[in-house]
Amino acid sequence: MTPVLVEDGVDAGLVWHHGNPVAEARAIEAGTAMVDLGNRDVLEVAGPDRLGWLHSLTSQHLESLPPGEPVEALVLSPNGHIEHVLCGIDDGERLLAWTEPGRGPALVEFLNRMRFMMRVEVRLRDDLRLTWLGNAVTAPDGWVTRPALGGREAFRPADATLPDGVPAGTWAFDAHRIAAGMPRVFVDTDGRTIPNEIALFGTHLDKGCYRGQETVARVHNLGRPPRRLVLLHLDGSADALPARGAPLELDGRSVGFVGSSARHHELGPVALGLVKRAVAVDATLMADGITAAQEPLVDPEVGLHFRAKLK
Repeated sequence: MTPVLVEDGVDAGLVWHHGNPVAEARAIEAGTAMVDLGNRDVLEVAGPDRLGWLHSLTSQHLESLPPGEPVEALVLSPNGHIEHVLCGIDDGERLLAWTEPGRGPALVEFLNRMRFMMRVEVRLRDDLRLTWLGNAVTAPDGWVTRPALGGREAFRPADATLPDGVPAGTWAFDAHRIAAGMPRVFVDTDGRTIPNEIALFGTHLDKGCYRGQETVARVHNLGRPPRRLVLLHLDGSADALPARGAPLELDGRSVGFVGSSARHHELGPVALGLVKRAVAVDATLMADGITAAQEPLVDPEVGLHFRAKLK
């Protein structure tokens, strides 16, 4: 069957499914699938000062990062709101990372503004593409991989031939990610999101000062993040999924918003949402007119994840 493409949204142009989303979902779980994520922007940070420099700029502990260790990091505003995200791996000489579609140039521009006298070089890598591989799929020589979501994210040459594996689309992949409780920054977050609300994703609590740290530390030490990430189990009788950004309502009043959503092959329709901390964890919500039960992912009093992240 001809692949069906995503028609709109942040992933427009990627493959939505290859004809059988259920079989693709099972291949993801079996580790035999490949998912093209080629719309992600890829960047490279090289130079002997790169890790200490990134350590000072981001929410992550990077100055002693060993080669081969996967890492997620955030750039925060002075008030602790998420401005940039990068997910990558260092090989001892350079760090390769991806960020969300269309956000690479702004991230590279920000990093270059902060170079000063540091021995670092930052550039976009338009010659590289991101692909998710199940652990049973062999990555060709020369591909840089990092553990992610129960498999590996691979930085591959844009013109490379894909290895043997079951092609899977974003339908099955997003359902897998959502069910794992893994937020996607700028899809499951908004301009006010602080790391504590999304389980301290990409954030280390034991490091020196960085921009936005005061907010993260204060909320962690005092507890009670303003909002919390939840997994939403949606009414399976509804034909549609809630729109991204649609309000989450309780008794007719808005208490949050919906992020990404998908139909999971076992759980049925699921979504991620951000809700106000004070909302009872057992309250039934309305997501764009669809009944939604909550599965807590973040402790409303502290901001830590209840479940281990998939690597």
